[in-house]
Amino acid sequence: MSAKDLLRSHTSVRKYTGEVIPKEKVVDLIQTAQMAASSHFVQAYSVIWVTDEEKKRKLGELSKNDFQFTTAGASFLFCVDFKRLQVAGQKHGVDIIADSAENVLVGVADVGIFAQNFVIAAEDAGYGICYIGGARNNPDEISELFNLPEYVFPLFAMTIGTPTKRNETKPRLPVEAVLHENGYDEEKYDTLLDEYDATMEAYYASRSSNQKMANWTKQMADFLVEQRRPHIKEFLAAKGFNWK
Repeated sequence: MSAKDLLRSHTSVRKYTGEVIPKEKVVDLIQTAQMAASSHFVQAYSVIWVTDEEKKRKLGELSKNDFQFTTAGASFLFCVDFKRLQVAGQKHGVDIIADSAENVLVGVADVGIFAQNFVIAAEDAGYGICYIGGARNNPDEISELFNLPEYVFPLFAMTIGTPTKRNETKPRLPVEAVLHENGYDEEKYDTLLDEYDATMEAYYASRSSNQKMANWTKQMADFLVEQRRPHIKEFLAAKGFNWK
């Protein structure tokens, strides 16, 4: 499969065969992911590989995604990490400024790019994956569970493994909706989103499992009508990211 075909074939996987991914493969995937671009080469990420069965069970419970952890071949927690950078500064008598909105953005971007490299490498090896943003449902408890220090916080978990089945790819927004030329054009959205709703309604009604009547704009309206995870700001402040 070409790189382009691999990228275009991505689907989330939530049920795996239970086949354990060996340590040498996990290390290989991490090393591949580390070749990702990083803002100013800070590499502000760390990954917790969860091999302890009780901690894995607890991570599934706290992230409200119990089921997929039970069959995954490997489970991970991806974290924004400025603790290592703090130690680097201390080696030169410097107290780094981690406490800034810019550094939070840098860390989130670094983790996202690193994780996507990991995903592509895993899928190229024949595995399936699922990002689990539910790790932010209980970040205090998850931080305690994995001994995450100041300047380190969980961004998302991830399961990977051999899929029991391959789902159909979900249609994305039309390229015209995300590609703007020489300036932002919001006038096109009414028409394009109506067309996309029709596409998604057909997809949900005809896919091989979990058919339903739904479209994209209604799902987004229902999802974003209220504030999500309001505890995150206070949690980040407690982790040392209390920017003004």
